Amino acid sequence: MVKYKPELKAQIVHEYLSTAQSINDLSEKYHIGESQISRWVQRYRLNGPDALKPRRHKRNFTADFKLSVINYYQTHEDSMAEVADRFDILPSQVSIWRSIFEREGITALNPQPKGRPPKVNHPKKQRQQLAHQSELDRLKEELAKKNQELYETKMERDILKKSLSLFGSLRPGRKRK
Repeated sequence: MVKYKPELKAQIVHEYLSTAQSINDLSEKYHIGESQISRWVQRYRLNGPDALKPRRHKRNFTADFKLSVINYYQTHEDSMAEVADRFDILPSQVSIWRSIFEREGITALNPQPKGRPPKVNHPKKQRQQLAHQSELDRLKEELAKKNQELYETKMERDILKKSLSLFGSLRPGRKRK
């Protein structure tokens, strides 16, 4: 749930910009912190009225966007909060992306897959993956599986032969000549 409605934010920002009221006066009038109102005003100035509306969907950022934010922060004299407002992201994101970039490099900024990997390969998914492979790749993979099965079968046979030669047959009463 949103704490402050976008209409209220827009009204407060409009009052601040159109009248001679200070942020302190608006803070006392609406019982909202001064820093919150100043953030709304700054976001409105940088990104327009859409910056006051809540987002409906989670945003995914590319490595290029993250790198441009880090580059802007390092080349300008703006604070993290100002850079975050300029790019319409949270200030903590700037800090996190910068520390990841310094620690692990540009490859760590690439989007990571979400969720845990599956433990079991489902036959239906395997069939879908096989349908997408080319016919040659599928045949090569099938041949490799058959060769592996043949190898395992030969190994089992050799083990059984060796055990028979060492321990003899399991049936008592019959002796070999």
